[in-house]
Amino acid sequence: MTKSWFICIISCLLLTSCSGLKNIQDLTYIVAIGLDYDKESKEYTAYLQGLSFANVGKQEGGKPSEPVPIFVASAKGETLNLAVSNLYKMSEPPLFFGHVKTLILTQAIVENKFNEVMKEIGRNRSLRPTLRIITTSEDMQALLNVKALFNYPAVYTVLYKKNQYELAQNEIKPTMLMFFLREFHEPMGMAKIPTVSIDKESWKADEPYPILYFNGYSVFQQQKYIQNLPFKDAVYVNWLREKHVALNQKVEEDGNLIAVVKLSTPKVQVQYEDNLSAPVFSLNISVEADLLEKLKEVPIKKVKEIIQKDIQSKVRELYGNGVEKRLDVLNLGERWYRANPKKYQELKTTKRFYLEKNSLKNVKVTVKILHYNGYKYEKRVHEDFE
Repeated sequence: MTKSWFICIISCLLLTSCSGLKNIQDLTYIVAIGLDYDKESKEYTAYLQGLSFANVGKQEGGKPSEPVPIFVASAKGETLNLAVSNLYKMSEPPLFFGHVKTLILTQAIVENKFNEVMKEIGRNRSLRPTLRIITTSEDMQALLNVKALFNYPAVYTVLYKKNQYELAQNEIKPTMLMFFLREFHEPMGMAKIPTVSIDKESWKADEPYPILYFNGYSVFQQQKYIQNLPFKDAVYVNWLREKHVALNQKVEEDGNLIAVVKLSTPKVQVQYEDNLSAPVFSLNISVEADLLEKLKEVPIKKVKEIIQKDIQSKVRELYGNGVEKRLDVLNLGERWYRANPKKYQELKTTKRFYLEKNSLKNVKVTVKILHYNGYKYEKRVHEDFE
């Protein structure tokens, strides 16, 4: 009996032992990695944004009483691994990469070394496929030193936004690495990465207070970088392609603003024509809307017609501009090639882009206004309100 108790006590001691493990305050947690490339020197620069948990027990979930400094390290190297390894000997407490949340790539990486960097990131077992991927044209050192509003730490900026459920109106959705790579390696369809920029004008304290925001997409087709979509186009693409995204839209007649509406996520149905060697299709788009502001007395039927025509025009514009750049902005080819694998193989041998401007036949848009926000309309015709 005594022997059994002795074995039980030893087992418990072994189970509760933390031998070899470090306390959280004894590590430098890297939360973001920034990568840049110099085409002339052919060198990479790696930037690491570090987070310390030395005083985490004192805060108890509240805002720190004193501003927390942002720690950013940088080093150069002929390869990514050499650049990062140059920082190990300069870092105490030692670096820990198990909690990296965000990967930020400069425009120089995107244009010159994107495929190589993606391969290196994929080989690195310390980095999770769920990390966010972002591009930027800003100076990386300046970007990583921007805090959130009210001196909150950098982890409260858009660099660390988790998913679409944290989005405000008219905002671009963050992208996880694994979801981007899935789209990136598709033979048809556009892959996209949000671009981040610094705004120095919107907020001020005693002086201008810089903040970070998503200002567009870097877009790719067939494993090649094509261009950067500006914010206005990127938001519209996000609204058409993603779930849980709403869009505030102006309603204008003859250049005059008559109303403002909130458009919920549309239902987009694609109807492909059969037995063709390349995708030819029509779009049916149904949208529910809320009236936010009414500025002029215009029949509700007219308001809906204007919204429908605006959506039709914008969809055709986005599609046409994409085709000129050999870009499938609305991902219209993906479902076609899955349903027509033999035709896709035949099309592949021609080496031509699979979309043409006349591939999009019709765009039908139906708008239903659900809420009028207390505004009253003269109910002349009942079906106007359907």
